[in-house]
Amino acid sequence: MKVLMINKFLHPNGGSETYIFKLGGYLKTQGHEVQYFGMDHESRCVGNAANAYTTPMDFHGGSRRSKLAYPIKTIYSKEARVQLRKVLDDFQPDVCHINNFNYQLTPSIILEIVKWKRETAKECRIIYTAHDYQLVCPNHMCNIPGTGENCERCLGGHFVHCMKNRCIHGSLVRSVIGMMEGTFWKWKKVYRHIDRIICCSHFLKTKLDRNPILAERTVALHNFIDKTESKEVEKQDYVLYFGRFSKEKGIETLIEACKELPDIPFVFAGTGPLEHEIRDVSNIENKGFQSGEPLEKLIREARFSVYPSEWYENCPFSVMESQVYGTPVLGADIGGIPELIQTGKTGELFESGNAAKLKSQIRKLWENPELTQQYSLNCNDIHFDRIEEYTDKLIKIYQGLSV
Repeated sequence: MKVLMINKFLHPNGGSETYIFKLGGYLKTQGHEVQYFGMDHESRCVGNAANAYTTPMDFHGGSRRSKLAYPIKTIYSKEARVQLRKVLDDFQPDVCHINNFNYQLTPSIILEIVKWKRETAKECRIIYTAHDYQLVCPNHMCNIPGTGENCERCLGGHFVHCMKNRCIHGSLVRSVIGMMEGTFWKWKKVYRHIDRIICCSHFLKTKLDRNPILAERTVALHNFIDKTESKEVEKQDYVLYFGRFSKEKGIETLIEACKELPDIPFVFAGTGPLEHEIRDVSNIENKGFQSGEPLEKLIREARFSVYPSEWYENCPFSVMESQVYGTPVLGADIGGIPELIQTGKTGELFESGNAAKLKSQIRKLWENPELTQQYSLNCNDIHFDRIEEYTDKLIKIYQGLSV
């Protein structure tokens, strides 16, 4: 099977890139042909035989002249269609697996795939993995930046709210462009051409299903997680938070709870805009950004970890990773987080944004080491799809079968 992975970034940049690199690599080991299409970049690490890519677009930099053209290019990209057609003609894919594409590649690439299929009579399925809420929310997070408010006003296709609330980087101009982009492609009904939409949580599926065109095409499939070795470790006396230090991650609420639990030691591992608020809290030790073995050690040895997010998280890898490493999770009851924690078995939930509830739950778990020890043992039985199992399901989706 020939699979064309489409993503605006073809260099390490975030979760969607990790997803396409690992997935594409594994598909190749199974005998499938995989090529990639997206923007060119000096750090691009995958590509296609036609050597066809779009010009990089940097919304936070670039020349004044290039920025003047962005409003049009972020809605419709003739260049993306032209370059993609070169790859389609050369590679002749059986599947076009689209990931993040809005604003840089634009939904116009879907029109080009449809046109190519019609002109060549080629059978090619269009699959889309939704890593966020982009198809129904112009700022892709279903929240109003700077307010802490989760928002669903645009989910029914009323994108004017993006402009009213300045939802994209707090900028009126960018928010107007986001509104125009969403409205234009809603009018074109472009997403009806997608054969299947893979949602990484049931929660995300419910939000996309608010659009009747999308609802006919969605399927929930949690992300895969890397294999890990089972290790015997001695738990240490600390509660762990690892991730970004930002408002939507609930870091302010967690810091408030930490201050009221001075006898409980916390270890934070990460970085972000609210890092300065951690410095003066005596019972928080900030290890900074961690990865690889040092991060694994921190996770494995923690009594339990806390994931206090306050936005509509989909399938946070941190929650999965913690349990796979034998550490129970106290997670916020928001978005897709409850789908990943077996409450009363591998962790517990608390009301998102409620510092008093969070404090109470932390105290309960801290003062019951037998309970957290049992939760840790239960984590040995938890199962998340490995890439092999995920790919088996994905191939069925590629083939138009049910999973």
